[in-house]
Amino acid sequence: MRIKRLLALLIAGAGTALLSGCESLVVLNPQGPVARSIADLINWSMVWMLLVVVVVISLFVFIVWKYRERPGNENYEPPEEHGSLALEITWVVIPILIVIALTIPTVKALYKLEDVPAGYEDQAPLVIHVTSADWKWIFSYPEQGIETVNYVNIPAGRTVDFRLTSAGTMQSFWVPALAGQKYAMAKMENQLYMVADNPGSYLGRNTNFNGKGYADMEFEVLSQSPKDFDQWVSEVKATAPKLSEPEYEKLLEPTHLGRQTYSNTHLEWVDHADPNSKSYTNPEMYRLDHGYPGKTFTEPDQYNAPNSESQDNTKKDGGEKHGH
Repeated sequence: MRIKRLLALLIAGAGTALLSGCESLVVLNPQGPVARSIADLINWSMVWMLLVVVVVISLFVFIVWKYRERPGNENYEPPEEHGSLALEITWVVIPILIVIALTIPTVKALYKLEDVPAGYEDQAPLVIHVTSADWKWIFSYPEQGIETVNYVNIPAGRTVDFRLTSAGTMQSFWVPALAGQKYAMAKMENQLYMVADNPGSYLGRNTNFNGKGYADMEFEVLSQSPKDFDQWVSEVKATAPKLSEPEYEKLLEPTHLGRQTYSNTHLEWVDHADPNSKSYTNPEMYRLDHGYPGKTFTEPDQYNAPNSESQDNTKKDGGEKHGH
C-alpha cells in the first residue's frame, strides 16, 4: 500500500508540474507547418523517453518489492548467476532499436526543414534579410525596399525566406511558434523558411549568449493578411524616413533600441553576408556594459578605420625616419 501511495503522489506531482508549465510550451503549440514538423519530432521523442522511463521505474519497483527484506528471510541471498545470453542480447538490442527509432525521424525532419514547406512549392517566397547586432535585430525587405528594427511583418499563408547573417558577434534566431532556431554569423549566410498559418503576433528572440544584453534581444513577428501586409508596405514607403550609412553605423553599436522603420535598406552599401564586407565591431564599446573591452581583432574595424589609417601613417613615418 505504501508503494502504491508513493507512486500516486509521484504521478500527481508530475502531472501538476506539466500542467503548470503548459502556457510556456510554445513549441508544442505550433502555428505553422515548419513548427509542426518540429513539434511532431518532439512528441515522437517524448513518447520513446516516456516508454523508457516507465519500463525502468516499473522494473525498479518490481525488483525492490520482490527482493525486499521480510520476516523469515532476513539473511536471504539470491543464487549466484553466471550470465545469461538472452539477457545480454536483450539489453543491447533494445537500446539500438530505440536509437534507430529516434534517429530516422530526426534526420528526415532536419532535411525537410531545409526545403520550402510542403504545399507551398509553387509560391514565390518573401525574401527577408535578417542582420543581428548587439543587441538588436534588423530586417531588410529587398523586394519592397524597406527596413525594420526589432520587429518584422509577414503575410500569413506565404513562405518567408529568411537570410540570416550578423554584423558582429554570433546570434541565434528563434521564433518558437513558427520555426526552429538557426545561427546568424558574420560574413556568411544561413537560410530559414517560415510560414504562419493565420494572422497573429509571435515572439522571437536571441538564444545565444553574447553579452549581458542578449537577454532582452527580442523581436515581434506580426503575421498579417496579404491585404494588410501590402497596405503596411505602402505606408512605410510613403512615410518612413531614409536610413543613411552614418546612421546605420551608429545603429550597430552595442545598445538596446526600440522599434524603428525605414524606407530603404542598408543593403544599398553593405551586405554582412559577403565575406569581403566591412567589419562593424568595436571592442572598446563593450566597456560600458561589461567594464572591460572585448577582444581586439586583427582585422581593421569600420569604426576604427581613421585610427587604423593614422596608425599606419605613423608606422610609415617612423620607418622613413629610421631609414634616413
